[in-house]
Amino acid sequence: MKRLFDIIASGCGLVVLSPLLLIIAIWIKCDSEGPVFYRQVRVGKNNKDFRIYKFRSMRTGADKAGLITVGGRDPRVTRSGYYIRKYKLDELAQLINVFVGDMSLVGPRPEVRKYVDMYTPEQMHVLDVRPGVTDLASIRYRNENELLEKAEDPDKYYIEVIMQDKLRINLEYVANHSFWYDIKLIFGTFWAIVKD
Repeated sequence: MKRLFDIIASGCGLVVLSPLLLIIAIWIKCDSEGPVFYRQVRVGKNNKDFRIYKFRSMRTGADKAGLITVGGRDPRVTRSGYYIRKYKLDELAQLINVFVGDMSLVGPRPEVRKYVDMYTPEQMHVLDVRPGVTDLASIRYRNENELLEKAEDPDKYYIEVIMQDKLRINLEYVANHSFWYDIKLIFGTFWAIVKD
């Protein structure tokens, strides 16, 4: 039922939102040089790599300076990218990943291999389900960039504090998820974006 819902919802979303997606694509191209989409290797279900789609919000090659974004005004972020990230518009491209089956609408956010390689055997169970566009950890840590900005060592703080808490939250999800809980999280995500 979950996979069928993902296919229908992502397919309808891509069609209904196509005018907005086109506007975002034009905005990105007019604002900076580089491709419309940013594709990055993430770790998915059963510990398999896949390429995640995002609307590009940073300058081309910015990920070479680090994998995490620090602060609301990271200098690598483009002018359009600031708003695209603020309102989570960059994540809309992941409807493609959902439609083809790499991801689900709801599930633990997929990490890069660098961080997954640090998981304990128990934490690896977050990879028992498809990763999602949204999850409870993302809602709770929607101000993650600001937290990292205040940290003396952002990468260390992410690994030792934020990542550990996110994994705890996501392991609870894996153990107790249901279709109706997913629906609740989808609405919770919309509310969190509107509220901010």
